[in-house]
Formats: sequence, structure tokens, C-alpha cells
Amino acid sequence: MAKGESRRSIRLADMIMREMGNMLIEEIQDPRLSMVTISGVKLNSDLRVATVLFTVPGGEESVAAAMAGLTKAAGFLRRGLGKRMELRFLPELRFRHDTFLEDMVYGPGTGNDLPHH
Repeated sequence: MAKGESRRSIRLADMIMREMGNMLIEEIQDPRLSMVTISGVKLNSDLRVATVLFTVPGGEESVAAAMAGLTKAAGFLRRGLGKRMELRFLPELRFRHDTFLEDMVYGPGTGNDLPHH
């Protein structure tokens, strides 16, 4: 376990990742998000911000379209998480393209270098 990551933080991040993945499959109709996979969730130290990592096949256009779709759906996803997880407080959702696999295969800096929010 990394320094600063509590069991609660890890458990909450896993729950968010699982539930968001389910919502993308079951509830979201946006075609830009049909191939999006939630690859991880990182919570900040006070659990107020969740950075949602995602992958999507295709190039920069697919990533940009997925980012736009996720950003547009953020409120819906957050409300859905609230209903599914029954939490008193839900973190703000921020999205970032996960380039981990691309970096492993092609080397760092060759993936889609999107600004980290």
C-alpha cells in the first residue's frame, strides 16, 4: 500500500471503478463512450476528488471524444454513484486518459499526452 493511501481510500476507489464500469455498460447511451474502459480510480488525500483513469481504442480523436463524453456525463455518473453506493459525500469526478499500457509498449511520451487535471 502506497504511503498516504488508506484502506478506506483504496476500497472506495475500487467501488467507484466497478460501479462506473457497470454504469457505462448498463446506462450510458453516448456512442463516444461505447468502447471506454475504466482502468483505475485515484482519490486525493481528503477523498474529495476522484481521478478516473480510462482507456479507449483508437488514436487521439477517440481519446478526445471519450474525454468529451465523460465530461458531459460526469453529473449523471456522480448521481448514479450516489444512488448505487449510498455515500454521504461523493468525490468530484475528473477524467484522465490512462497511457500506462501504451507507455509500456511504445515507451513514455509516445502515447496520448493529455494534460493531467
